[in-house]
Amino acid sequence: MRRPPALPNQPGPPFNAPAARRLRSALGMGPEHVAHDLRASYGMPYATPDLVRAWEQGAVTPTSPELTALAGALWCSPGDLIGRPRTLREHRIARGVAPEDVAMAVGLDLLPYLEMEEAEDWRGTERQSVVLADLLHLSLPDFVTVTGKEEKLAELLRGAVTTRWQAHVRQVSKLVPLDRHLIETTLRELHEEYQGRMTATLSWADSPVSAQARQLGEDFLARIVTHFWTATEKGTPEPP
Repeated sequence: MRRPPALPNQPGPPFNAPAARRLRSALGMGPEHVAHDLRASYGMPYATPDLVRAWEQGAVTPTSPELTALAGALWCSPGDLIGRPRTLREHRIARGVAPEDVAMAVGLDLLPYLEMEEAEDWRGTERQSVVLADLLHLSLPDFVTVTGKEEKLAELLRGAVTTRWQAHVRQVSKLVPLDRHLIETTLRELHEEYQGRMTATLSWADSPVSAQARQLGEDFLARIVTHFWTATEKGTPEPP
């Protein structure tokens, strides 16, 4: 029996194929055992050993319902089979939470919530956002990404390192709920690091070193959000 096509606009989450293979081996199961369990216990009559092998080899990505069923067959949580989640849907699936439960917890009707999830455009209130972050155990970087604020943050950070960092503290503080002093320190450090790279570019004029320094500067800007989170994590004091 052929595998049914995935529903439109319902892509599977980022699948961790090596983890699926490792978990199956740890249970002493072969692909045929997993396929049988998927057919018998999870209503997937099209599941075959070849399909299981295709998942584990990364040739095919399971849909969200298939991933949930596979997690059941492998006695693990869906999150154990997912790579690093980035979207709201991926975080929800990783935590094994039904969309109905998320909608109820944050105080939304199911359809509006699903529309936000599908569009990757969270428009909840501040209170709803707090509930969402708590329910899905979102870190601050994940929360910024899930709520669609990452590109705006990247824009502000690029402006901070290429111009006057002081002029961007207030806007970054409004976007990211961190201590203002920590934000100031982080922006200053990022600014100094980027400007140091650009100074090296100017110092070496049109030499090969200049081209390399210029590329390092471009790479720095491309990963500016990652650099920001790394710097804030280093600058956050340890809890007592």
